[in-house]
Amino acid sequence: MVLKIDVDTYRGTREGVPNLVRMLKAHQAGATFLFSLGKDHTGWAMRRALRPGFFSKVSRTSVVEHYGFKTLMYGVLLPGPDIGKECAAEMRAVQDAGFECGIHTWDHVLWQDNVAKRDAAWAKAMMRKAAARFTQVFGVAPRTHGAAGWQMNNGAFAEHDTAGYGYASDGRCVLKENGALANPADGPHRLSDGDTVLKHIQMPTTLPTLDEILGCEIDGVTIGPHNIAAFLLKLTEGATRDHVYTLHAELEGQKLAPIFEQLLAGWQAQGYQLASMADYYQKIRDLPMPVCPITWGELPGRSGALITQGPARA
Repeated sequence: MVLKIDVDTYRGTREGVPNLVRMLKAHQAGATFLFSLGKDHTGWAMRRALRPGFFSKVSRTSVVEHYGFKTLMYGVLLPGPDIGKECAAEMRAVQDAGFECGIHTWDHVLWQDNVAKRDAAWAKAMMRKAAARFTQVFGVAPRTHGAAGWQMNNGAFAEHDTAGYGYASDGRCVLKENGALANPADGPHRLSDGDTVLKHIQMPTTLPTLDEILGCEIDGVTIGPHNIAAFLLKLTEGATRDHVYTLHAELEGQKLAPIFEQLLAGWQAQGYQLASMADYYQKIRDLPMPVCPITWGELPGRSGALITQGPARA
């Protein structure tokens, strides 16, 4: 079980990340923390108000409760704090605790809402800005990336190879309405951009995230805080394949921490080793990989299109 932690906000970095480090250390679990390194402009996300499904997600997941009113004002009524500058000590503490650290983005909302419609030059500039800040904070160059909102473009994928990344986790496996994999064979793969096969390995997220299923009715059952851990553990029982689970410092690192504790204990009881992306890469790097085209799709519980694993080419 690969644990991939997206850190979207200033508050998540300051409060959620240290909580997650403590929980993971208590369970002797590995994980990869992917940081937002520029300014927190979470308030700009309100521009998504007209997107289909946006309000239903907001109402289901209690965005104000989990992110805080102040965070939702960053970039609107309050200046966005510079996460990489103001939270450098918190980020380095994660590295010092022995966890892999990588790049989530420079500016989360700016990337998520724009990269799909911008060109390669824009994406590369943003990614290189984030990489420079990462190096400044951690004293080493970044080795991996996990895209904000699972949003990328072809130039952004190519930048991974330019930067020398061996692996990244920028997309999703397609899921059924009940959260199960639509194609059980989906998993690690390489991407093709036309006739060009990119070198790095993609490790797509294979499970639904808490915010996608919390408050939903699935197979006649309403998923809430009391049964959401059991629902996810049902999807992974049997330990018959590897999974990549994406969690958020703003959710599992704060109010939903008790649910994450249940998941950690449950996955270990199921026989999973809780690992970082780097650990997983060492396991799969020399295996034959399917090649899949860069593909966009939609997932239950999430509004808008995002990067999904496409069909493997013959």
